[in-house]
Amino acid sequence: MKIIFKIAKTELRDLFYSPIAWLILIIFTFQTGMLFADSISHIVETQSKGYGGLYRTLGIYGGERGLFVAVQSYLYLYIPLLTMSLMSRELGSGSIKLLYSSPVTNVQIILGKYFAMLAYGLVLTGVLLVYSIYGMCTIENVDTPIILTGLLGCYLLLCAYVAVGLFVSSLTPYQIVAAVGTLAILAVFTYVKGMWQAVPFLREITYWFGMTGRSDNFMNGMICSEDVLYFVVVVLLFLLMTIIRLQSRRQKVPFLTLVGKYVGVWGVAVVLAFVSSRPVFKGYYDATYTKMNTLTPNSQEIIKQLKGGLTITTYVNILDVNNWVGFPENYNEDVRLFEQYTRFKPEIKMKYVLYYDTVKNDQLERAYPGMTYEEKARKVIERQKLNPRKILTPEKIRKRIDLRTTEGNRTVRLLERESGEKTFLRLYNDASIHPTESEISAALKRLVMTDLPTIGFLTGHGERETDRPGDRNYCMFTHLPMLRQALVNQGFDYQDVTLDREIPEDISILVIAEMREPMTEAERVYFDKYVARGGNLVIIGEPGRQEVMNPVLDPFGVKLVDGFLIQPEEESEPQELKADNMDLGPFAGFTAPKQPIDLIRTQPTKGAQKLSYYFSYMIPNYVAAMPTAAGLEYTTDKGFEVIPLFMSDSTCWNELEYTDIVDKDIVYNPAAGEVQKSYPLALALSRKVGDRDQKIVVLGDADCLSDGELTRSRQPLWTANYTIIQASFFWLSDYKVPIDIRRPSPIDRRVDVSTSGAEVLNYALIGGFPGLLFILYMFIWLRRRGR
Repeated sequence: MKIIFKIAKTELRDLFYSPIAWLILIIFTFQTGMLFADSISHIVETQSKGYGGLYRTLGIYGGERGLFVAVQSYLYLYIPLLTMSLMSRELGSGSIKLLYSSPVTNVQIILGKYFAMLAYGLVLTGVLLVYSIYGMCTIENVDTPIILTGLLGCYLLLCAYVAVGLFVSSLTPYQIVAAVGTLAILAVFTYVKGMWQAVPFLREITYWFGMTGRSDNFMNGMICSEDVLYFVVVVLLFLLMTIIRLQSRRQKVPFLTLVGKYVGVWGVAVVLAFVSSRPVFKGYYDATYTKMNTLTPNSQEIIKQLKGGLTITTYVNILDVNNWVGFPENYNEDVRLFEQYTRFKPEIKMKYVLYYDTVKNDQLERAYPGMTYEEKARKVIERQKLNPRKILTPEKIRKRIDLRTTEGNRTVRLLERESGEKTFLRLYNDASIHPTESEISAALKRLVMTDLPTIGFLTGHGERETDRPGDRNYCMFTHLPMLRQALVNQGFDYQDVTLDREIPEDISILVIAEMREPMTEAERVYFDKYVARGGNLVIIGEPGRQEVMNPVLDPFGVKLVDGFLIQPEEESEPQELKADNMDLGPFAGFTAPKQPIDLIRTQPTKGAQKLSYYFSYMIPNYVAAMPTAAGLEYTTDKGFEVIPLFMSDSTCWNELEYTDIVDKDIVYNPAAGEVQKSYPLALALSRKVGDRDQKIVVLGDADCLSDGELTRSRQPLWTANYTIIQASFFWLSDYKVPIDIRRPSPIDRRVDVSTSGAEVLNYALIGGFPGLLFILYMFIWLRRRGR
């Protein structure tokens, strides 16, 4: 060991006597200093304008564009310049013969030079440590473990690069060739993860050896045993190959013996790669304060209940717009989407079934107009180089599973337990496409729980329909498969209900959406029985339906106010509304647009935010848009506790004179019985019935949840009407679904640096820090020349 350190010391001394090491260090310092100073300056500027922030530590150092992420993206450019002379210099000058003649082994030579480069790597890491210490001192409640794991990731990546460079340097006496060769091998390691992805075993190996993104987990505060072992295997692999190379130079070795050694080393590496990539052998440590890389406790609890095997079968229609999900080259990336779940349940199996069948895909229709589905399938198979024998025809796939009715033959996943329970997990027509933790955990909860809420939608009185899309209907938020927020994708079941018999016991929430015809006396009996047993309700009214809806609302002490609400055109001063010591007013400072005047814009009250955390997501930027809404009035003498969820502005009035306001000069007219005040727009009622809490939500506007409104843009307003659905049904389901995936709020929200401090930092890092290193280099250089 003493000889190894002596070689390392000599190599490190020669390195720092050379200008290339100092040049790299100065350029590295300048480049990283500029990135870090720009990041701090940007944050300080936004803070000076009054904007807040979250995850400052991750944003500055990790995430997608932090300092360490940028460093790993160009670190490979420095290493070839450092390692190109490690062995090439010895081979080219002939000094390697002196080493061979001395009592020094090949292992000692290689390890000595490698340790020297690791020491130089610590110097580069020390530069990053300076920025890290600055952040630890200036970021409020800094999440230090994120910084430390990021530093570890950068250093491990550097160690792997150095091992590759050392090996290539042992292959040639020409330093330039060694530098280019190192870049070439690093390029291979960058692109190898995409090779042979159609071959099951090989794709595991090639994907594992891919270096792209290998340190991303470290940048996000996660340490995974697979990532750590990857760097260890790569380093040992190239060090051993370098030792073998030197041995073959030092003494003649039969060609087959030499090949056998290389094959043996690679064989061990491949075995370690395959074994370490198995979920059952992986270990994790999430170093972040919010545990952002780990499933939330509720999801973990669901996984604990999921006993036995679980198979996720992805049925991929190759004619679907999302067909790429199941293509062989995307297999490993797709598997990684479920890594947080396989961490807690490693026995999850992933299967893929490719087929073609009728499906709506406008892009494919434009690409191959007039072709039959079979002809289109042939085109896709040819273009994607798929195996046609593995693509099921419509007849074959329908024998296995019929996806036409519920899924429209779209690409979908089927989750199936060993005990036989099944449920679908879908892809969505939005920017994210893939399901998030909320949707995945909701689907898994269907497999383990029998008491998930079933919503009954009352029919038979002209209510809003749920079985087909339409501007007036409620298809989207109930069961549209490709919509992420749809209730069926968040853990709810739903069915239509009539009142010609008792409401089934499994109905836990009954929705009455704008009845146009009153209940008969016989129907009223069944409805009253449901209310008496403590069933939860959503009662949705609409202006013009007061005569039909008010008898339904009367037992709860609620009524729809006559007329419909008008938001005045003139700007109004923000007012704070108080009722029972609760602030029920809308968001402060909002100025209503002049048109349309019957569009009510509002935000959830403080009482609503306490009732369901989903309502808090609307604060401060989002509003609920309620077109042509009826105000509500309520009393508390029916035994219900009442919490207003949304309130209108106090300048609103209930318009009674006109029903058609187009091209009319609408003014407030008290003489006509119109009342100007702040009206409740949505209410939450609750009471104790036996051993359970009965919960009721009342809305004065049915259009706000309709397909037409949910797809309408209300620019410049940012509307979030889906939040009304998620928040309300979360409360009505006793907080069972949607799955609560909240994490602790981040506490590193501010950087305590002034504008002048940011300017000083900018000068210090871009000019001062590199300048000091340059002065130090000149001092060493002049001192050496003077000897």
